[in-house]
Amino acid sequence: MPTRTTPRREAAVLDARTRLRFGPARLTSETGVPARTISRILTRHQIPPLAWLDPVTGTSIRASRSTANRYERERPGELVHIDVKKIGRIPDGGGWRLHGRAAVTNDRKNPVGFDYVHAAVDDHTRLAYAEIHPDEKGITAAGFLTRAAAYFQRHGIERIERVISDNAFAYRKSAAFSAAVAALGATQKFIKPHCPWQNGKVERFNRTLANEWAYRQPFTSNTERADALAPWIEHYNTGRIHSSHGLTPAARVSPT
Repeated sequence: MPTRTTPRREAAVLDARTRLRFGPARLTSETGVPARTISRILTRHQIPPLAWLDPVTGTSIRASRSTANRYERERPGELVHIDVKKIGRIPDGGGWRLHGRAAVTNDRKNPVGFDYVHAAVDDHTRLAYAEIHPDEKGITAAGFLTRAAAYFQRHGIERIERVISDNAFAYRKSAAFSAAVAALGATQKFIKPHCPWQNGKVERFNRTLANEWAYRQPFTSNTERADALAPWIEHYNTGRIHSSHGLTPAARVSPT
């Protein structure tokens, strides 16, 4: 075919996909190839969708769900998804991602421990907010929700009507968290057990957060990575085009 993309450009697209693990819309800015052409190239080379890949390693994984129906709430604040992502802390000087597994010893007497990244995502706009905490207790989750609501309000989402989460103890059994939801004038909802896709907006955000912030580069300390979270959230909300609606989340809140 005379109009077929040259092998050199196809190779550039495939290299960018392997290296960045972006979808066609975002690969366009990296390669200069139109998104529709990128989709055809990926299909021609049998490259699996990002949803079929492990977010860290890029290897294929299997996933299943009970329904393929996609939904989106009609207005900002109608439904906010919340979740906690657990990530390993980074020792001073860097961990195995910087030095390699062979160079890092596992000190069981002084474990590095974990950070708990609390996240909230608005269903309609995908506006997101996240904080790092040392635990996932109910009182911690309650404080996070209150600050997330204030963040959303500053960005144009005046009121949160519903909050949906999985069935973790901090959400279902904590009086502090229930009180925080009530103080917002919101209704608390839970996903059906073993159906994480019902909280899919924040689950997908967690995967993006891992790919583009937590494991995007080798950090030399836990503080360095923590300091990079707020700038990345700002980029996610105001500079990164979301593939679901073709706008940044902040622009979706106020399209004009």
